Amino acid sequence: MKIIILGAGQVGGTLAEHLANEQNDITVVDTDGAKLRILQDKLDIGTVAGGASHPNTLFKAGAEDADMLIAVTNSDEINMMACQVAHTLFNTPTKISRVRSPNYLAHQEQLFNRDHIPVDVIIGPEQLVTNNIKQLIANPGALQVLDFADGKVQLVAVRAYHGGPIVGHELREIRTHMPKVDTRVAAIFRQDRPIIPEGDTVVEAGDEVFFIAARENIRAVVSELRRVDKPYKRVMIAGGGNIGATLAQSIEDKYQVKVIEQSYKRCRILAERLRHTIVLNGSASEPQLLAQENIEANDVFCALTNNDESNIMMSMLAKRMGAKKVITLITNPAYAELVGDEIDIAISPQQITIGSLLTHVRKGDISNVHSLRRGAAEAIEVTAHGDSHSSKVVGRRLDEVQLPDGVTIGAIVRGEQVLMAHSDVVVETDDHVILFLVDQRQISAVEKLFAVGFGFF
Repeated sequence: MKIIILGAGQVGGTLAEHLANEQNDITVVDTDGAKLRILQDKLDIGTVAGGASHPNTLFKAGAEDADMLIAVTNSDEINMMACQVAHTLFNTPTKISRVRSPNYLAHQEQLFNRDHIPVDVIIGPEQLVTNNIKQLIANPGALQVLDFADGKVQLVAVRAYHGGPIVGHELREIRTHMPKVDTRVAAIFRQDRPIIPEGDTVVEAGDEVFFIAARENIRAVVSELRRVDKPYKRVMIAGGGNIGATLAQSIEDKYQVKVIEQSYKRCRILAERLRHTIVLNGSASEPQLLAQENIEANDVFCALTNNDESNIMMSMLAKRMGAKKVITLITNPAYAELVGDEIDIAISPQQITIGSLLTHVRKGDISNVHSLRRGAAEAIEVTAHGDSHSSKVVGRRLDEVQLPDGVTIGAIVRGEQVLMAHSDVVVETDDHVILFLVDQRQISAVEKLFAVGFGFF
């Protein structure tokens, strides 16, 4: 596939790396020649220096025969204009645009269509990050919570602790502990090393365990691996920008929420917008303010400013002063690797955004892609098509499907029915198959596995 990526920032650069490794023809456009040279030195891609929305720049990038344009510059307006130019002058088939401003997103249906601003797919990073944090707050003890099949199934990552019923035991014993709950462990990471789980795999304290289950069974499965945290009640948010404000607005009916914002002008705006949230003017890096607001009584502290260093320092301070759970927004991947035990969960907006973008780029009928462990692994939802003659999957028991190395099937969703991936389950056409890849370089092999041959009409 020939793809033009507009913007060589962290999202554009990481996306180019993902796609270049999958035998796509990639060209990256940016005004910053230095960023382009860095990308070209490590990736087999084309680059064009110039304005992303300029017709001559898009022409140089090969827009005439491009299959897809992905606009992820830092400017909503440039992204939208680039899609308009690509549509009008080059008739580019698929146009994806990152749009951050809530003012545009509030009128998404009216603005973004072929008759007005011709964008096929809108990616709103703030909304994606907000939804991600909401899931973490709703699922105490989880490191990551991912939805599949419209929320019928969830993939959850938890840290196994001493004292958990299944810790020190083989995975097959989960069924003995919970005879009425069906679940499957998709992968285990032990000291950053992936382990493909078997029935005789023993869970150790400290393991990061990814399991999949129907939404209603998630809490029961978490209790097998660790102490179940009490449901959260009090949430403190540092940073009243787009993400902080959207998060507060979406959870203030269920939780007691406080937002700390340094700008007095922004505080006034937030106070008018939020109905039940307490808005505080100040800095969450001031111990006196945190003590005054009883930080130790808060279940979750979310550091969501646009400054990584501030987020990390505020989180460490809040944790030391008694915050039970700390969720920290970190955009620099180098920082994410360095954070220690004082930060419970580091959220990467780039990885969340890239997962959403890859859903629309992958070949085949893929409806969900989630990037895991900062891009080292992936979970995908793919729909099976064809019949036993044209498909390598349909009509076969799961133990007959030749999966690539490092790939496991976690569950199958058939209509409203959720089936865990046991060996005797037979895949049917239109099943939604949820797979876990500990090596995301295997994605092309997965796409070939689910491709329909010429025998199917």
